Amino acid sequence: MEKQARIYVAGHRGMVGSALVRKLQAEGYSQIITRTSSELDLRNQAAVADFFADERPDYVFLAAAKVGGILANNTYRAEFLYDNLMIESNIIHSAYKTGVKKLLFLGSSCIYPKLAPQPLKEEYLLSGYLEPTNEPYAIAKITGIKLCEAYRSQYGCNFISAMPTNLYGPNDNYDLNGSHVLPALIRKFHEAKVNNLPTVEVWGTGSPRREFLHADDLADACFFLMENYDDELFVNIGTGEDVTIREVAELIKEIVGFEGELRWNTDKPDGTPRKLMDVSRLHSFGWKHATELKDGLEKTYQDFLTNEVMYVE
Repeated sequence: MEKQARIYVAGHRGMVGSALVRKLQAEGYSQIITRTSSELDLRNQAAVADFFADERPDYVFLAAAKVGGILANNTYRAEFLYDNLMIESNIIHSAYKTGVKKLLFLGSSCIYPKLAPQPLKEEYLLSGYLEPTNEPYAIAKITGIKLCEAYRSQYGCNFISAMPTNLYGPNDNYDLNGSHVLPALIRKFHEAKVNNLPTVEVWGTGSPRREFLHADDLADACFFLMENYDDELFVNIGTGEDVTIREVAELIKEIVGFEGELRWNTDKPDGTPRKLMDVSRLHSFGWKHATELKDGLEKTYQDFLTNEVMYVE
């Protein structure tokens, strides 16, 4: 990407989008185009078309999405499907119509079948049934991949896709009704420590295994792919390493300094038993993550302490 290129980061205030903006600024890009959701409703086809016609971005990072954990995914099923379908459809189509040079669509590891072999290879997509609790979100993200493939095939667009594993880092969502496991645990342990509570409830059995990638590492990988990758097949982005929910809960408990006990609520769902990404293709291109889980969680907790008022209001 040329240094003076106009780069649109969709979803710039979210965890992923803000990490992308930080990365682009660090690399010397100054023509970064952003809009808040109040300034531009990405679900509105006409508004998105007008925005692209006016701004004419050269490159697009599509990081905007309606996201959440098990509870949010399972509760707001229609919103997760509709909102994400509209966001990606409008942006991808407008990028084609206005001649965007290259677009990177970001999906999610939940696109893979619930019981797919581990680790998850890119070719396992659509090989089995999805995890029911997040099926609408997964279907929307699969559609985004297929849109990029279709616009590439029919119109010759250089639209690529990447599938990150579970993410964490600055600007995460700490709302306990809609957050993912790591921010939820950070907030729960922190509030239990502050209020001298004897226990913290954690959902499920603690046995599922999850892989976690720091948002800054994801942004670095996305920049790498935008510069170096032009093929149709989407690319997994992760660490290639996973831990149990029990292990990560104990680690966060230690980092926060909570001295009480964990209480496992086995009436709550575990979700998919394991979601480990096969990142051998990405490694073969020459990219590897830089942030180990403990270091990343320590930095994330410090960020939470600094911005607690904003995160929990």
